[in-house]
Amino acid sequence: MAVPQRAVLPQPRFADDCMPDLSGFTEDVFGYLPRVDQRRWADAYLRGLLTAPGKKTVSQMAKEARLPPGAAQALQQFISASPWDWSAARESLARKAAARLPGHSLTVGTTLVEKRGEHSVGVHKRFVPEAGRTVNCQVGIGLFLTSGSESIPVEWSLLMDEAWCGDEVRRRRARVPDTVRAEPAWAHVLDLTDRIAALKVSGPAPLVVDRHCPIDATRLATHLHLRERDFVIEVRPDQPVLPALHAAPGIGTRPGPVRPVGAQQFMREGRGRHPYVIGAEQGGRTRRVQVYSAPVRLPGSSPAAPSTQRVHRLIAEQFPAGRRPARFWITSLGDRRTDEVLALLRRPSLTHAAVQRLEDDFGLLDFEGRSFPGWHHHMTMSSAAYLYRSLQHGARRPARL
Repeated sequence: MAVPQRAVLPQPRFADDCMPDLSGFTEDVFGYLPRVDQRRWADAYLRGLLTAPGKKTVSQMAKEARLPPGAAQALQQFISASPWDWSAARESLARKAAARLPGHSLTVGTTLVEKRGEHSVGVHKRFVPEAGRTVNCQVGIGLFLTSGSESIPVEWSLLMDEAWCGDEVRRRRARVPDTVRAEPAWAHVLDLTDRIAALKVSGPAPLVVDRHCPIDATRLATHLHLRERDFVIEVRPDQPVLPALHAAPGIGTRPGPVRPVGAQQFMREGRGRHPYVIGAEQGGRTRRVQVYSAPVRLPGSSPAAPSTQRVHRLIAEQFPAGRRPARFWITSLGDRRTDEVLALLRRPSLTHAAVQRLEDDFGLLDFEGRSFPGWHHHMTMSSAAYLYRSLQHGARRPARL
């Protein structure tokens, strides 16, 4: 029998100095929950994510906190069945992260959870290049606030395919809202940036997306341009580009064909500026990396499409021969110094490390339920645990003399 939702939780057994002011943090982030018992279960779940070793199952978390019999079922009910809104908690996380990371950019991280069966919300078959096979999985897309040294998750979206969204029986069982439809990854990323922009937690922050999040760069860039938001998006070597009709200030251009060509071919034709040379650490040695840039346009769906009129900047990183393949980026930051843009290109690597730590240490992959609200509840709790630990780590840093 399930433990009643209004049951009073005993004090966890861990000492306060192990997790200073966790209760205060929980109250700040989840204090909007209308019932006292909901806030207690939020505190218990958060403590479990922070302390339970190994896989963060509700059984393991309840055991670690020495909660009474049946508490695991109550924790599962709080995450999967309790009808609480996660948006207010995520707004609090975003505000705390923005205060911690001045001068941040927005970055994107993805997480993939293999599943058995077809009943877990959003589960579908997907070919995973890294694994070299097709897997049955859920795919989450997260938005992170990222500085030059740290990346913190603040928003999440779940990829849903047409087969799943068109099955009304499964939608009803998983409590998927009517507003949720199958959308490509670029639309999810755009929606995540819209949510953060609406909060006004900070000034304008450029969006930086690398190749680990496969998106339609042309569509995403077009919609970001319409919203007057800056971006740096990694593109494939065969990404179609057009020469700029009018150069941006300070950037040269050359006449060329009007037909689109791939980004790599465009640069091979000698359309980039003289290279900006930087030193990159590889295998304990510093190697020279040449960075080329050129003004380009992205081909749109019609000659009058805004993307065909907007001049962007194509950046190519050419690594020492045989070391790594060249990388290509499209950015709206045509008036920024090259070294400033290059610094932004390094930030997604911090996000990938944060996703890995979320998966390894904060239970990101360990949600056991099947519902749409439950998935979002769990991702919110995992993100809150990550932010709490980041704040505590920052508080322990010695002051600079």
